[in-house]
Amino acid sequence: MSAAPHTSLPLVVLRASPGNAFEVTVEQLATAIRLGVFTEGEQLPPERELAERLGVSRSTLREAIAALRDSGLVTTRRGRGGGTVVTYVGLEPGTGRHDVRTGAVLTDALDFRRVVEPGATALAATRTLAPDQRAWLLESAEVARQAPDNAAHRLADSRLHLAIATLSASPMLIEAVTRAQWALHELLCAIPVLPTNIAHSNDQHDAVVSAILGGDADRARSAMEEHCDATAALLRGLLG
Repeated sequence: MSAAPHTSLPLVVLRASPGNAFEVTVEQLATAIRLGVFTEGEQLPPERELAERLGVSRSTLREAIAALRDSGLVTTRRGRGGGTVVTYVGLEPGTGRHDVRTGAVLTDALDFRRVVEPGATALAATRTLAPDQRAWLLESAEVARQAPDNAAHRLADSRLHLAIATLSASPMLIEAVTRAQWALHELLCAIPVLPTNIAHSNDQHDAVVSAILGGDADRARSAMEEHCDATAALLRGLLG
């Protein structure tokens, strides 16, 4: 059985966007893969469905997927039962780009996240969540806590934050949180993993999830603000 729209990240994260169709399609799909919207071994949606969702022609989509193959993010299987399958396993934190945002640009990215993620979290706490939505949120937090390695944890962390944004049911906030998470992903991949920080992060995730499930918008906002502030302090300290 396919996931319902409100528990399916691809259905809410991928969207038609203005700009040059090929470049925007590559960006959207690559970002979705690197943030864990699609995970290793998962097959991308059928070509027609994906092209319609992204608002591009099937030929443009094929060109974009070819670029993803060249970048090692996906592979394509031919014949019956074939399709495009994700091969990206995540980036080990500390091995990413070192020419990332610093100074005022870093501050702007962290401030942007500090505004949009607590807002999305508070809004999610006001929604009447279906049982499968509640289960999805709990499962997303548990997957992050039980991640077998640092790369897997980075992907699971992104998926949890995008799941929270999805439950806000606001397309504009989902788009904003996706942007914030992409900036955060680049930053976190540029610094080494600190086990103490991971432990704190998992505990903060639990507090956020508990507040959302309890329908307490103020507590949800406060818990996400604390989580954003802790990550921001770490990044400012290590990146400057």
